Amino acid sequence: MSVARVTEITSSSKKSFQDAIEKGIARASKTLKNVEGAWIQDQKIVVAGGNISAYRVNMKVTFILAE
Repeated sequence: MSVARVTEITSSSKKSFQDAIEKGIARASKTLKNVEGAWIQDQKIVVAGGNISAYRVNMKVTFILAE
């Protein structure tokens, strides 16, 4: 039987929401073992001088706990 845990993270990118998601999952995978999936909870942009300066995502990452 597997037991999973969910942790919430925020990731940011200057390029796109997709890039923020990919960076967040890559970073989470360095710390968390057995990452199985993620749920994108929120997407936000940061505006500076009338232009988008950053894309941010809040996600819940699911990983399987080791036996």
